[in-house]
Amino acid sequence: MANLLDKALSAKRESKNVEFKETFDPDSRRDWCEIVKDLVAIANTGGGVIAFGLDSKGAPVDRDRSALRAVDPATFSDKIHTYTNTHFSELQIYDANKGTAAIVVLEIGASPLPIVFARPGTYPIANNKQKTAFSRGTVYFRHGAKSEPGSTQDLARALDRRLEDIRRGWMKGVRKVTQAPAGSQVAVLPPEVRDSDSPNATPIRIVDDPSAAGVRVLDPDKTHPFRQKELISAVRKRLPQSEKFNSYDVQAVRTAHDIDARAEFAHRMKFGSRQYSQALADWIIEQYNQDNDFLKKSRTSYRARPTRRARHKGVDPKRTTASPSKPHRGRRPGEHLES
Repeated sequence: MANLLDKALSAKRESKNVEFKETFDPDSRRDWCEIVKDLVAIANTGGGVIAFGLDSKGAPVDRDRSALRAVDPATFSDKIHTYTNTHFSELQIYDANKGTAAIVVLEIGASPLPIVFARPGTYPIANNKQKTAFSRGTVYFRHGAKSEPGSTQDLARALDRRLEDIRRGWMKGVRKVTQAPAGSQVAVLPPEVRDSDSPNATPIRIVDDPSAAGVRVLDPDKTHPFRQKELISAVRKRLPQSEKFNSYDVQAVRTAHDIDARAEFAHRMKFGSRQYSQALADWIIEQYNQDNDFLKKSRTSYRARPTRRARHKGVDPKRTTASPSKPHRGRRPGEHLES
């Protein structure tokens, strides 16, 4: 993407992979609809960059971009998900310079498959009217310097790019097999491994042979950096202010969705408390965006679980009632103790 950035900084006009924006207001619905349209169109066209702080001819403009710099890339991803139901996160924001002028660059990766808008992007304009940036069911691509609804040719080119990526991956694997020494055994392993006591896990042997195929052992402190406190903070930042999320909700989500059994979400430290990954925070936000009652349903499911005492005795806690008290065995009226 470095070559594309250089091209954007030297360009005097926009193209299918380069978009210029003078400014961006994170509080403006109009700006969000228009930027999401361009983001999706560029991703569907193979990726590119949006340079903030440049006019339509690529000349720097003197505008305040501090609000834009404060926007987390995850916020752009969440906005895309809101309108497309697709979790696209191939986004990076960083500072750059065009000459002596400071600008902000949003780098956009290529989407493996075309992203389709699931909701219309509308915003208010003058005279109480609404303008539609994109409609439900549309697929946008870049046509020169414009983001426009796609054609059959656009879809065909997007699928060709996907097939070419798959073909390159296959050929890379085939070359590794054909170049392996005689008598070699082929094992399909991910580039990263973690300890597992699952019977379905692939066994490996750690050796110090420099010619052996390399895999990287994952450090759970890096892959799962959040304790419960940090997980709550990471999720709260991305939820509406009216939505609460606390330790009870963490327990509810863990129990209702069997989070502890998913190694990519949770890791139990040998001499410490359980830790969680960024992927879990992303997953919780994704579920909430798909269904705003996700946390409420998780709490309801958690409350409805059998208690430990009921599970131990095999009793349905909903049908358990208090035992009638036994009558007091004392002296009846007129009864005397024998001397």
